[in-house]
Amino acid sequence: MAIQYPITVEELKQITGVGSGKALKYGKPFLSLIKEYVEENEIIRPMDMVVKSVVNKSGIKVFIIQSIDRKVALEDIALAKNLSFDELITEMESIVGSGTKIDIKYYIDEFVDPYHQEEIFEYFRKAESDSIEEALKELGEDEFTEEEIRLMRIKFMSELGN
Repeated sequence: MAIQYPITVEELKQITGVGSGKALKYGKPFLSLIKEYVEENEIIRPMDMVVKSVVNKSGIKVFIIQSIDRKVALEDIALAKNLSFDELITEMESIVGSGTKIDIKYYIDEFVDPYHQEEIFEYFRKAESDSIEEALKELGEDEFTEEEIRLMRIKFMSELGN
């Protein structure tokens, strides 16, 4: 449990030595405590790192996820797979859209102004749509770039959308 951090009964049943009976009889207090601990400490659980969709198990998506986990610069990831930066962002949008979390904070912190990060994140928190076009209109095309908004939408979807 200290390695896997199960937070659902189904996940608890996967732990060696915990069968269905034990999970149902004793699981709730453990799961509640573990979930609280994971959230408070922002722990990325091993099962959160699993690619959740069969479609996303393609080599390029796995490469992108693994590279992001190692905090490789996005430009280098794109270059390694012969993608334009725009194509890489599209692939990352597809990854988070299918339910797989990726953490690009390391990149965003380096290339997106902290105030822009806050404004864009708040926009998506309140917005009724995740449309890039609507975000650009609302936030101002002269102040924000499409790239910034797309990257922040990926971050938003990873943190709150999944």
